[in-house]
Amino acid sequence: MGKLVTLAVVGIVAAFTVERLVTLWNRSYASREIDPLPLPNCQLIKGIESGSEDIDILPNGLAFISSGLKYPGLKKSFLPDKPGEIFLMDLNEDNPKAVELRFSRGFDVTSFNPHGISTYVDKDDTVYLFVVNHPHQQNTVELFKFVEDDRSLVHLKTVRHDLLTSANDVIAVGPDSFYVTNDHYFFDFIFMFLEMFLGLTWSNVVYYSPKEVKEVAAGFYSANGINISPDRKYIYIADVGDHNIHVMEKHANWSLTHVKTLQLDTLADNLSVDPSTGDVWAGCHPNGFKLFHYDLENPPGSEVLRIRNILSEEPEVTRIYADDGSVLQGSTVASIYKGKLLIGTVIHRALYCEL
Repeated sequence: MGKLVTLAVVGIVAAFTVERLVTLWNRSYASREIDPLPLPNCQLIKGIESGSEDIDILPNGLAFISSGLKYPGLKKSFLPDKPGEIFLMDLNEDNPKAVELRFSRGFDVTSFNPHGISTYVDKDDTVYLFVVNHPHQQNTVELFKFVEDDRSLVHLKTVRHDLLTSANDVIAVGPDSFYVTNDHYFFDFIFMFLEMFLGLTWSNVVYYSPKEVKEVAAGFYSANGINISPDRKYIYIADVGDHNIHVMEKHANWSLTHVKTLQLDTLADNLSVDPSTGDVWAGCHPNGFKLFHYDLENPPGSEVLRIRNILSEEPEVTRIYADDGSVLQGSTVASIYKGKLLIGTVIHRALYCEL
C-alpha cells in the first residue's frame, strides 16, 4: 500500500511539473519564429554596445538612454565588466550621436546598474531623471537633476523601500514622486523562476512620494513597462508574461483602477507614449525563451508595435518593425520624436531610424 501511495504521489508531482513546464514554454512563445519587417532608414548607434534597456525623450528632442543592465538570469558572459551608463542623444541634429553623461561627485558609479528610466520637467523647466537601479543586487530608484550645459547628472536622492521588491520600470508624476513596477515578488533568479513556474501573480505597481508609499495595483504575472497618457489621466502597464497592456485610471489620491486590458500576441516590455498623438509604442520580445537562453548562434529577435486609440473599443495595433536577431537582439523599448524612432535592447545595441 505504501509503495502505491508513493507511486501515486510521484505521478502527481511529475504530471504537475510537466504541465507547468509546458505552460511556461507556451507563455514564453518559445516555438515562435518571426518574419523580419525592416525599416528602410536605420542604423545602429555608435558607442552603445551593452544594451539600451529604456529610452525617454524630452519634449525638446533630448533622448536619455539607460545602458549596461545586469539582470538576474540574463547571460552576461559576453558583456564588458563595467558599470552602467546613461547616454544622451539630441534628435534635432541631422546625425545625432550618443554622448555618455557624467555623474556628480558622491554618487556610487561603480555599482550603477540602470534599468527603467523616466524624465520629469518641472514648472521652472528643471529636468529630473528617475532611474531604477540595482546596485549590489538591490532595488532603488535614483533621482537626478539634468544639467544640460555640461551634459551631467547631479544626484539628488536614493529611494529605498520594502515595497521595491523587484523594481523594473518607473514613470515620474512629480519632481519627487513616481509609480514603479515590480516585475516579480522576489529578485533572486531562482525564486523568480519559481514564481513563473508556479504561475503566481504576485507582481504589482507601487506609488511613491516623500509623504506616502503604497501598492496601487496588483495581480500581474510580470508587470514591466509603465507610462502615462498625455492628459495624465491614465497609466499604461505592460504585463510581459501575460502578453497584454493594462489601462488604469489615475485618481486624485494616486490610486489606480482598472479600465481595460489589451491582449497582444507578443511579450511587450517597455512602453512609450507619443505626446502629440497619444499613440503607445511597445518594444517587444517575439520569443521570450531565446532572451533568457541567450545563444549568439540563435539570438532573440526584436519587435516594435504601435497602438493607436488605446482607450477606444477597437485599438489599432500595427507591427512597425521586426527582426530575427541578425540586426537587433532583444528589443525592450521604442520611442518616437518627430518621425525619428529609437529602439533599445536588454543587453545588445540600439537602433536609430528615420520614418
